[in-house]
This record gives sequence, structure tokens and C-alpha cells, in this order.
Amino acid sequence: MNLSQSILEALESLSSNKMRSGLTVLGIVIGVAAVIAMLAVGTGAQDSITGSISGIGTNLLFVFSGGGRMGGETVRNPKPLTLQDAAAIADPFLAPSVERVAPVLQSSFVISAGGNQTSTTVSGVTPDYFPLSNLTLSEGEMISEENLLGRASVAVIGPDLADALFGFHAGVVGESITIDGQPFRIIGVLVAKGGGMFGSQDNAAYIPFDTAQSRLISRRTRDQVDMLLVQVVSAEAVPQAVDEVSSILRSRHRTEVGADDFTVSSQQDFLTIASTITGVLTIFLGG
Repeated sequence: MNLSQSILEALESLSSNKMRSGLTVLGIVIGVAAVIAMLAVGTGAQDSITGSISGIGTNLLFVFSGGGRMGGETVRNPKPLTLQDAAAIADPFLAPSVERVAPVLQSSFVISAGGNQTSTTVSGVTPDYFPLSNLTLSEGEMISEENLLGRASVAVIGPDLADALFGFHAGVVGESITIDGQPFRIIGVLVAKGGGMFGSQDNAAYIPFDTAQSRLISRRTRDQVDMLLVQVVSAEAVPQAVDEVSSILRSRHRTEVGADDFTVSSQQDFLTIASTITGVLTIFLGG
């Protein structure tokens, strides 16, 4: 295999596993950020990194298809995550440590309005996604259950995306945009938040999950999802929730311990990495 083939295969792998790649990249970013923060603010590094990770949401688990934790070895031919998996994890009898679950479909599309266009991430989400991700509105309204049931052509967008399309982000509720050539009406604009785990949420668009599923984002099976965002009842319950989620998926996917075809990662995974790095650097720089 020559160099160009290797590069192409690597790019295809990253493109087909954007969210898993995002987790791996975040681990690297945490390491780099820890070094910079340590050199810049010394003992304030840990608090800075912890705040950044916690800003993603509260007591969250991220579930993906494919084995290995935090970018580990990938299982061949993993079963996709499905809406049925999400429903099982949300069952309080099967997973009492889980508070709620938000399935996500995600892909990149060209979005245009008023002669301007840009390529960005479009996510098909349910109403629970927004509070789980700590996303709030500067104006308008969030995606509702009615939007899901009606497969409505509506979108909530980030302020940077609004700026790119209209030149401003205030007062764009009610305006029309096209996503992959299909018309959508803006119903809400998010408060600026900055970069997130999987890119800038300020430059993203969110549409009803059922709309994305039926009109924009196709997968091998109709009930397939790209990620499950799981909120745990408390920080103390996270380890138990990881076990519950893993047990449910092993049963549903018929896999054994050590041969998981899914990945469950928690915010604590990232916090542990940050703590280890900053602890070592503190000793090294202090010595």
C-alpha cells in the first residue's frame, strides 16, 4: 500500500466515524490545553479544563457503534445503534441510573439563504438533546414533540451560522434557509457557546430527528442512529449507568464482555485524563 492510499483510507475512516474521531481528538486537545493552561495559569489549569468539559452538559455518557473506549481498537462489522437501543436504555426498569436519552443523526450539508451558502453540520435531534447539551436560546423556540410528529421543516441554528447566511443573528427567526436544496424555516437561534466536542455548535443547524431520518440523513437501516447521548441521574451514579448501558447493549447486540461492538464514554473519562496530565505537569514544573 502506498502513501496516497494510506492517506485516503485514513480520511475515509475519519469521515465515517466523525463522532468517535471527535472523542479521540478531544483527548489530544485536553492534553495540549493542559500544557498551555499549566504554563499560563499554573494551579488554575485543572479548574479551567474541568469547566470546559462540564460545559458540554451534566453527567453525560456518549454511546457510539464500534468497540473500544476513547478511540480504542474498532470491532469489525459492529451492529449499528438503533432507536430500539435508545428505548431500552431509557427504560427505568432496565437502567434505573439513566434519566433520559437523546438519539442523534448527524451529517454535513450545504446550507444557503439570500444568495449566501456554507457547508456545516446538521444534526437530527429530539427535544431532550438541547437541555442535555446545555444549549439555550437567544430567541425563538426549541424543537418540540409536535415538530417531530409532523416531520416539520424547521431548524434551530447557531449564531455563527446565522451571521454567515444573513450577516447578523438577531431577528432571523421566521426566515427561510435551504438545507441540501430543501426549504426549512428558522424557529430558534442559540446563545453563543463556542467550540464543542464535535465542532462548533455556534455554526451548526439542528432539525427534528424524524425530519432528518425521512428526508436528509439515510443510514443502512431506518432505525439506525449515529450516537446516543445519555444523561445519568447523578454524578455518583455514572459508573453504575455505564454498567447498565453496557449490559443492555451486550444483551441486545448479543456480544460478550471484552467483545463489545459499542463504545460508552463518560465526561469522567476526560476529567481523569485532564487530572493526570495536570498532576504530572505540576510535579514536573514544580520540581
